[in-house]
Amino acid sequence: MRTMTVSDLTETRDETKRTHDDIVAVIPAYNEELTIGSVLLLAAKHVSRCIVVDDGSNDRTTEIARAAGATVIVLPENRGKAHALFQGLNAARSSNPDVVVLMDADGQNNPGEIPALIVPITRNEADLVIGSRFLGTASDIPAYRKIGQKTLNYATNMQSEYDGTDSQSGFRALSRKALDYFDFTSEGYNIESDMISHFMQTGLVIVEVPISVRYDVPNKHKKNPLTHGYDVIANIIGEIGYRRPLMFFGILGILCILAGTTAGFWAISFYYLNNMLPFGPTIASVLFVILGMLLLISGLILNSLIAIMKNQRLQ
Repeated sequence: MRTMTVSDLTETRDETKRTHDDIVAVIPAYNEELTIGSVLLLAAKHVSRCIVVDDGSNDRTTEIARAAGATVIVLPENRGKAHALFQGLNAARSSNPDVVVLMDADGQNNPGEIPALIVPITRNEADLVIGSRFLGTASDIPAYRKIGQKTLNYATNMQSEYDGTDSQSGFRALSRKALDYFDFTSEGYNIESDMISHFMQTGLVIVEVPISVRYDVPNKHKKNPLTHGYDVIANIIGEIGYRRPLMFFGILGILCILAGTTAGFWAISFYYLNNMLPFGPTIASVLFVILGMLLLISGLILNSLIAIMKNQRLQ
């Protein structure tokens, strides 16, 4: 994963003035009647077509999006961001665009930054470009979001060996090649991390560019930050267990062994002082050590199986 600096983008200012006849924007939306119109009108300056996926809205999102000139896909019920994006990407793929821009409908992203966002793709230097809120000029990001983002970035890095600063950013650009690799499954807001993990596994090139972000928008995040973070972390932990079992089961196994060893030392100390062996800590010590050893062995076996499967795929 490589990062483009502000100076890199400044040097390519002339490149961003290229024709936008082959650039499509895909925008999932849920009850965004207050912002979808302005987002589309600003985005239309830099793309040839906007595809809005109305994810079961019960307001005038569809009506306003159509009035602003967008192609609108109306889903009968709310299925979550991942499902909406897949529907939009399927529609975009039909016109075989060179670049697909993904952005949110709530007004947090600045459509005027689309030309800079797509530079690595127009240069054939990347397949996925992620707009990072943590590069370049610092955005006015609330403290709780910074903590949450750093936590999710760390977890995503462990899952996919991705070395980035903003794994949860929804402002992204995809190359034509990347469109052919959307053959994975995802749910809700896990799409950002799942996309990175899948693309890293398939060898696609991911880079980051600096973007700005606004948080003074009419509609805040559709999901509670704690619930959102929990869902993403739970999904990432499951992926780590599947893709990197030695790390997942190894860490759990070591923690169990440490807990068992600590309980064992306490039981021995108690016996030394009182000439009586405490039943509870002694049993807990034995069980935790045994469980830890089983987890370590399971991790080793599963890791060996994954290595064998990878070798077979390469042959």
